[in-house]
Amino acid sequence: MAKLHKSEGDINISPQREAWQKNHLDTKSRALLDEDARYFLKQSLSTPCLNTMHACQGIYIEDLQGRRYMDFHGNNVHQVGFGNPEVIAAVKKQLDALSFCTRRYTNQTAVDLARKLAEVAPGQLNKSLFCPGGAEAVGIALKLARIATGRHKTISMWDSFHGATLDTISIGGEAVFRQDMGPLLPGTEHVPPADEYRCVFGCNNRGGCDLACANYVEYILEKEGDIAAVIAEPIRSTPYIPRPEYWQKIRQACDKHGALLIFDEIPHALGRTGKMFTFENFEVTPDIVVLGKGLGGGILPLAAIVAQEKLDVAAERALGHYTHEKNPVACAAALATIDYIENNKLVEHARSLGLYSLDRLKEMKERHALIGDVRGLGLFLGIELVKDQKTRERAAEEAEAVMYACLSKGLSFKITMGNIITLTPALVITKEEMDHALDIIETCIGDIGK
Repeated sequence: MAKLHKSEGDINISPQREAWQKNHLDTKSRALLDEDARYFLKQSLSTPCLNTMHACQGIYIEDLQGRRYMDFHGNNVHQVGFGNPEVIAAVKKQLDALSFCTRRYTNQTAVDLARKLAEVAPGQLNKSLFCPGGAEAVGIALKLARIATGRHKTISMWDSFHGATLDTISIGGEAVFRQDMGPLLPGTEHVPPADEYRCVFGCNNRGGCDLACANYVEYILEKEGDIAAVIAEPIRSTPYIPRPEYWQKIRQACDKHGALLIFDEIPHALGRTGKMFTFENFEVTPDIVVLGKGLGGGILPLAAIVAQEKLDVAAERALGHYTHEKNPVACAAALATIDYIENNKLVEHARSLGLYSLDRLKEMKERHALIGDVRGLGLFLGIELVKDQKTRERAAEEAEAVMYACLSKGLSFKITMGNIITLTPALVITKEEMDHALDIIETCIGDIGK
């Protein structure tokens, strides 16, 4: 039997899940879950399902029993909240005007979106390609890096997630996707992530981060000599948050050794970290940034790469060639999403509310031995639970118990790495709603900690 890995999320066949469902789901909900299991292939992380959904609005999801939950997971598509009325209005208007754009043709809405991305992205990031999903966009970025450099090798991070397709699990670093999948892409070098709390280079024993992990990336760039790109999430979605010097050093090393720097911002671009783009927190600019998830306004699937103009070098190749690459309805949703973020100052809101929330988490850590570490950037927050603060042994069972206890009180989130409570609410959340969510979490951590 394959080992159950918890790096990307909670396991959907655990005894704690079965117990929660037994105590909380009615006959109607169970019937729909049974029907779902009958017709969908089972797979880790998604099917069998946890619960049903009947409605979603703002920061909330609602199940068939009429119970509402604050959704601090949302698959990271909900920057502007679920069912955003301005995004829905834009989609309806576009459906009446132009519902599809066949390949080899363009349309005003797609061009408007490409122009908007060029305007909001810093530096020379002004050339785009669109596609239906994030994994496909990562594939486009990888192909462009190969064409631009004449090389095929990559450096990426263990524990990273870039999608579930064969090329993206090759550069990804999670066993739940890679294990027993046979030959993966060649030349995909991996390095440890910049996780100061659990640094494999032992930086905590030396008084804190001294960029040994960044030095290792440069070491590989120099020794291999033919790396096409370093591709990474600027912050890992647990989250791991490196020092700005980490990415600055890697940016310099990529330039020195002729490699591109590709940032996968699919889960957190468009304001979540208190900047429109996460990499802006580190004062570096990549050669390519990959967007997805929230780009479609939490309604339609849409992803993009935005590349520096110097990389417009593949006119004779098919980098993407996707049927829906200039879908006007999806592009209308994206334009309305960016407009809503800007007009309602959600970037600034995420930054200020994130700082407030992180301070609350730090205070919480002082009161609860179960909390080993807290970290965050904007409204991307993490609480790492440990059995012992000195040994830092992961408190996986306790974390799952906290998750289901919170779910019973109306708060939904996911667990990553088995023991890290990962909090990514919609950016429209109010301070009062955030306080209520953090109160629930502290109550449940206190109860489980006893």
